[in-house]
Amino acid sequence: MSDQEVVPSTVAEAVASSNVAASAFIEVVVRNRRAQPFFGRHPWVFMGAVDRVNGMKTEDVPPGSIAKLVNSDGRFIAWGLFNPISRIVGRLYSWQLDQPLDAAFWQTKIHQAVESRRAMFDLNSPGTGCRLIFSEADGLSGLTVDFYGGYLLVQFTSLALFLHRDTILTALQAEVNPKGIWLRTEKGMREAEGLDVIDGLLSGQEPPRPLFIHEQGVTYGVDVQQGQKTGCYLDQRDNRLAASRYLKGASVLDAFCFSGGFGITALKLGGAASVLGIDSSESALVMAKANAELNGVADRCQWQRDDVRPALEAMAAEGRLFDAVILDPPRMARTRGGLDRAITGYVRLNQLGLQVLKPGGILVTCSCSGLLSRDEFQEMLAEVARQTGRDIQILENRGQPADHPVRVTCLETEYLKVFICRVS
Repeated sequence: MSDQEVVPSTVAEAVASSNVAASAFIEVVVRNRRAQPFFGRHPWVFMGAVDRVNGMKTEDVPPGSIAKLVNSDGRFIAWGLFNPISRIVGRLYSWQLDQPLDAAFWQTKIHQAVESRRAMFDLNSPGTGCRLIFSEADGLSGLTVDFYGGYLLVQFTSLALFLHRDTILTALQAEVNPKGIWLRTEKGMREAEGLDVIDGLLSGQEPPRPLFIHEQGVTYGVDVQQGQKTGCYLDQRDNRLAASRYLKGASVLDAFCFSGGFGITALKLGGAASVLGIDSSESALVMAKANAELNGVADRCQWQRDDVRPALEAMAAEGRLFDAVILDPPRMARTRGGLDRAITGYVRLNQLGLQVLKPGGILVTCSCSGLLSRDEFQEMLAEVARQTGRDIQILENRGQPADHPVRVTCLETEYLKVFICRVS
């Protein structure tokens, strides 16, 4: 079966094509010595744990097949979806034998996720932005849905789940009645999953460019069609506000500033004196400038298009110093094999940040690399202190907000680390 047959290459074809039949299932046998994490409700099954697929060759299993996972003794473990193309060959969703993966199951899971957000956010407000479904954390591995003022931005990171999209989109439509549903794709999904789709409208109206959301008294214009991720880093909502409390009267360097979130919040809510925002994306800086004007702080902002590391090196060589430095880089570790290299990168970045930070200044340093643990990130910062000879006090050890929950049986869902520090 070719990629073109597995996954339509356009959104229109994707919606029109039929889903995998939900009535049939395969039986996947995992080795007893590898089964414990799955009994413990971890949702990812790698090929090394699979002994066999009863009745057929593993490589012949159609992607998206419903799988009944059992151990070598035939004991039921969970219901999941199978994709032999993926490194994660099985994604598990139900640990109850009498709760197979039918339409009612998906509808219930989506209802539970949406209801938990209704308790936190006004989903009837045109200014609300939040994460509606957070993949494994909501028991829906491979599905992320963001809500922006009545529009839904949907990302599938699992081919197997994508092939059951009609039921999922129907459930989302019933729960939220959105103005429109827009598909966003993530780089590398063709190689990782065999998922080959393009961004586009799935139903309803196209979201405007920009649309506007309100966050803690700050208004942001968001490009949900082409902006990074789904248009806004919603997971930093509470951290932007927390950091701003330490920045009254401060000159702030906002590195990897994207659309200006940390810096604009520091100016408008924290009383910062000035902000220099640096980002390599021209479109992000255009949005940052517009957001600064929208919030009445443009006169205290400067925006610089540059790669952050050489920009920091140049400012350090000039002896330029700031009262506060914010470092919020993109994910550095995408595989476990790249973890050591990522840690080295974080060390170097934070060293450079300290070179332009005044004694007694505030460092806000972040990592969104889920493979890097909180302890490892703190040890990285300790290494920076040792190498620079500067004392670093962690004032706040923060993470992701409640609409990005952490599932205790899948600790990979805890990905965001944010340390607000004072540096002598």
